[in-house]
Amino acid sequence: MNSPSVPVDSPAASAWEELVTAALLGTDRRTPPGCAPGREAPVALLDAAAAETVRRRAGLRPAPAAQRPQPAPEDPRPALPPAAARRLAMLLADRPGAAGGGRRGTSPDLVELLPEWLARANDRGLAPPPEVLPALLDAARGRTDLRPAALTFAGPRAVWLARLNPDWRFALRATPGGGAALPRLDDSAKVRQLWQEGLFAERVALLSAIRAREPGAARELLTTTWATERAEDRLMFLDSLRTGLGPEDEPFLEQALADRSRNVRATAAELLSALPGSALAARMAVRAGACVALDHTGDGPAIGVEAPHECDASMERDGVVAKAPAGRGERSWWFGQLVEAAPLSTWPGRLGGRTPREIVALPVTDDWRGELHAAWCRAAVRQRDAEWARALLGSPSAPEAGGPGAVSLAERAKLLGTLGPAERAEWVAGFIATHGLSEAFQLLGVCAAPWAAPLGRAVVDALNIARDAGSYPWSFSGVMGLAERCLDPAEASRLDGLLAVPDEPEDASPGAGGYWAEAFQRLVTTLRLRGAMIKELEPPGPAGF
Repeated sequence: MNSPSVPVDSPAASAWEELVTAALLGTDRRTPPGCAPGREAPVALLDAAAAETVRRRAGLRPAPAAQRPQPAPEDPRPALPPAAARRLAMLLADRPGAAGGGRRGTSPDLVELLPEWLARANDRGLAPPPEVLPALLDAARGRTDLRPAALTFAGPRAVWLARLNPDWRFALRATPGGGAALPRLDDSAKVRQLWQEGLFAERVALLSAIRAREPGAARELLTTTWATERAEDRLMFLDSLRTGLGPEDEPFLEQALADRSRNVRATAAELLSALPGSALAARMAVRAGACVALDHTGDGPAIGVEAPHECDASMERDGVVAKAPAGRGERSWWFGQLVEAAPLSTWPGRLGGRTPREIVALPVTDDWRGELHAAWCRAAVRQRDAEWARALLGSPSAPEAGGPGAVSLAERAKLLGTLGPAERAEWVAGFIATHGLSEAFQLLGVCAAPWAAPLGRAVVDALNIARDAGSYPWSFSGVMGLAERCLDPAEASRLDGLLAVPDEPEDASPGAGGYWAEAFQRLVTTLRLRGAMIKELEPPGPAGF
């Protein structure tokens, strides 16, 4: 087959441009060439365009034939069951917002079920039918959150297709090395050659692969060219050390604290502060400890804060940013960075042998409580310290910003990420039981799906309470959307009692009952659809079962 051809002469192109211009402006403003103005001009324009189209096609000069692409690679994974393949085609055919308007009706939002479907298909190691790959890549092109799971499911043929269609080029960027095969990691000669001569994406992929298997070998490979790398490349390579980060990385990271690039220095300092036994962590502990002490001058013990008065060169070398953001005081800015980078193990000994929960419960003098607790929150998240996270979270029944940790919902969401899935779900369920759903959306977003039974019950009960109060359901549309995707499908039968239109209290919003019945019908329909989806992906049982 020949590749696209080229026009023979420029006059043809000029005539065609004149016709296009007349069509865009309208025949009342631009008379087509060779046509008389008047009522017949639009018909004459179409006739001229048809004739010019035939002339252009006939006047094209064939170009050299393009080289045929290599065959697509084989996908050795087992194929999808037929029912699951049909379901995938339905999910990919759905378009968000196709129904139009603000009212969604009772139909499930199929495109929102794609993430769960892809995750379950990948867990089972299944391969897609080739004919759905274009639609799958189009879906991933439009939604970056789908890309990792979609490209994993698409397998090696995604890269093959991406080389043929520039619209899918993201698959090349997302695939380590742009889809290039990496050498065997035990072939030291080829590994070193690729590291020294490969493209940047190939080198990142190689370093990441080695780091995942042998962290020390990856670090040693990086040191061989570190001094000659560009600053932006050093930053990307340094970021790969997050995988398998350990005490053995400290000498290299300490050297990176003197890097020419401020971003590289900041990343090295962040990584070192995540190693509680590092020398940088010890230096930060001394600095932060000098700012925080017990104050016995009042009626009871309290925490006194004396923020640093300057940011010296040694602090900057250890990653403290000297210039405060607009509207932020310099001393509080420096203080927060010191506490955030200090090991949390510093504080029990510094504050009278108290536990984290007891420390967080202490009053803080001179309005420093919010700054100190916020810095401890960041430290708990960075150091993945569950005990401190529990102390700062406090009881889920505490007021939103008045619990022991006096932390915001955004900070609580990050702290919850340090806990195990079951404990996280239990805490959020308790929060919803006390505060309802109006403040819970951020917290629900960090809970593993499908939701554990206590969390699912808490969400449904809170939705039911909101319905009985006569509120409009779209006030809770975000939570309802999460429930459709995250409730355990087994909960569908428990929701049947919520499908009827309830009696509306006198102070209810007009028509709210009907809207709630519709929303719960959509929720139940979506849960049952998800249940069918999961069953379709299960391997077939033995014959006769």
